[in-house]
Amino acid sequence: MTQQPPWPSPRGNCRLIALMAVALLAVLTLLPEAGALPFLFPRFRPQINWTQPPLERWVIEEQPRSIEPHLDLVSHPNRTHSAATSGDGSDAEFLQRLVNIRHNQTSTSRMLWYDVGSGDGLVYPPFVDKALKLLNLKQVAFEIENSVMSKVTCTACRAGSGMLQHQIQSGKTDAELIRMISDYCTNLNIQSARVCQGVAQLFGSELIYVIKRVNLSPDELCSFIIGDGCGDVYNPYHEWEVIFPPVPKPPRLADLPIPMEAAPFFKVLHISDTHYDPHYAEGSNADCNEPLCCRLSSGRPATPNAAAGKWGDYRKCDTPKRTVDHMLAHIAETHKDIDYILWTGDLPPHDVWNQTKEENLAIIKETVKQMVEKFPGIPIFPALGNHESAPVNSFPPPYVNQVDISISWLYDELDVQWRRWLPQSVTHTVRRGAFYSVLVRPGFRIISLNMNYCNNKNWWLLLNSTDPATELQWFIYELQSAEFSNEKVHVIGHIPPGHSDCLKVWSRNFYKIISRYESTITAQFYGHTHYDEFEMFYDPHDLNHPNSIAYIGPSVSPYYDLNPGYRVYYVDGDHDSTTRLVIDHESWIMNLKEANLYGYPIWYKLYTARAAYNMKALRPSDWNNLINELTNNQELFELYYKYYWKNSPARPTCDAECKKRLICDCKSGRSHDRKHFCTDVESKIDEESSKSWKSWFYRGLTNSNSEEERTASGQEQTTTELWSPIDVVVVNIGG
Repeated sequence: MTQQPPWPSPRGNCRLIALMAVALLAVLTLLPEAGALPFLFPRFRPQINWTQPPLERWVIEEQPRSIEPHLDLVSHPNRTHSAATSGDGSDAEFLQRLVNIRHNQTSTSRMLWYDVGSGDGLVYPPFVDKALKLLNLKQVAFEIENSVMSKVTCTACRAGSGMLQHQIQSGKTDAELIRMISDYCTNLNIQSARVCQGVAQLFGSELIYVIKRVNLSPDELCSFIIGDGCGDVYNPYHEWEVIFPPVPKPPRLADLPIPMEAAPFFKVLHISDTHYDPHYAEGSNADCNEPLCCRLSSGRPATPNAAAGKWGDYRKCDTPKRTVDHMLAHIAETHKDIDYILWTGDLPPHDVWNQTKEENLAIIKETVKQMVEKFPGIPIFPALGNHESAPVNSFPPPYVNQVDISISWLYDELDVQWRRWLPQSVTHTVRRGAFYSVLVRPGFRIISLNMNYCNNKNWWLLLNSTDPATELQWFIYELQSAEFSNEKVHVIGHIPPGHSDCLKVWSRNFYKIISRYESTITAQFYGHTHYDEFEMFYDPHDLNHPNSIAYIGPSVSPYYDLNPGYRVYYVDGDHDSTTRLVIDHESWIMNLKEANLYGYPIWYKLYTARAAYNMKALRPSDWNNLINELTNNQELFELYYKYYWKNSPARPTCDAECKKRLICDCKSGRSHDRKHFCTDVESKIDEESSKSWKSWFYRGLTNSNSEEERTASGQEQTTTELWSPIDVVVVNIGG
């Protein structure tokens, strides 16, 4: 089995986004037109009429608010919690060569031009040869899939966007561009023909639509999408700031109080990234060459080891229905005293080249039905994932209201489904942008955000990223109202705001909001990464002051190399001195390898946070102290790394670079800004790594010298023995 990179990846749609990007780059970089390289000229800018989207009249203050407590307390008398524990290069000829390749009419399917000099009969036009050397397409695909961008992907992005802008200007139709993307993807063996065709059809038209309507240079466009990996290019179209009310920030405490022991608490279930696959087939091919396997369409396994397991698979496979059913039944039986549930999105599987709106809606309805049946009467607070839309990541803001591309087909249905648990007052904001605010108990509110408006793979944000759907301004209004009412707030969403998938400008504004309302927001909860981790927030003007913690829950899906899991939180409950802080949390998993081996899954508690990390509480300051300990204590970091991977037997080893990435991810609640948060951590790890290397080198040198001395001594002794045995005996006796 190929090991996966030991740093976080979004574990969602990124593989298909990578395929699309590589296919698009292949099309654009191989076009036989020497003049089609405008990205090489920094002064080039396409002549496009950019129009500001029409202003909306949506008044936040006029929207209904949830002001009646939504959760009725249920008595659990025996409940306890132990918190401590070529030819001429013409398009026609070139495409004909691709057709010949498809029908195996050439000697090798990877070569597209004759090269007499090399002996294989193929030659690349000079500009194409340079372009292919410049653009390492495999590296680009790897980096996009794992959200670890470098100059390689940045260069490819600039090349591809510049080429696409040029081809649009040259008059090529949408159908021509989409067909070329599909053909090149297939004939360069980037993916199977059906995946290439699906990617081109689903994503191509949307991307072309957006690129036609923006006035951004390749540098501006790629800096906006990729972030740090592509430089910080000033972009006036995508620089904006939220507005705060003229209300002074309450004085901050030196540290938050520790929640009272033995006080009432809420028991909260957190489920994320189910990725239920209705087409999962036991025994099918789990080792296919497509982004999602373990289906009948994946083909027959080449070996018994390549067959999909009964309860799931560590390879690129999503969750079978029997595993979802078994997990929910286990939770309902084991945790009968759950007070409410956080459900942070990503319900459909990863077959994003083959999805339709109808199929995604059907999966949403079916999973909602499962939750209602398994947890009757228990309030559920959902958040929208990036996989719920079709195509994936496509979430047009409200000003994109054409019937064929509007997102109302999804938001309207979410309102219908979510209303099983939520009050009527949320309808307006759910149908507008899939976000809402609910008063759970007196003095305690949950706010669910649509994090797809910070998703840098949501192409629609290129049109205008300024606070899409006015979500952040509404968020400020809700928080200010909560502050006036002495309410504490928990924030839930899907994509963590510090993740590289979140736009830098959106994340920067969000970070300011968290800092302003640090006395109101007592916890945040997200999913998306599929790992078991957390993110820290600090005062932007004082990075020594941690002010918020974001809990990132594990995925139910094993995609990929992971065990299925879920989380349980214990939240400070209703009493006079309540903090509404998380008192403790537990992570539960199922060992997928053993479940498939013995035919039956066993869910068990992997760890409890405070006991595992020896934390006296779970305040932001306590998590910040843990980061320092993880940096300095290798044994503790290895324990964190084990839990991060949900104790997966498929987890790779973690070197110093991996350690830096993981700990920096913990410190970075603001995306694409690691230089402000990670310099001290990286220097400490580098120093320790250097010490370890020097120690290893010194020990090796010492051992080598000792060995040489022993060898020399042995040689001397042997010589003495050969020369005078009697002397040797005398020496040995005397010694």
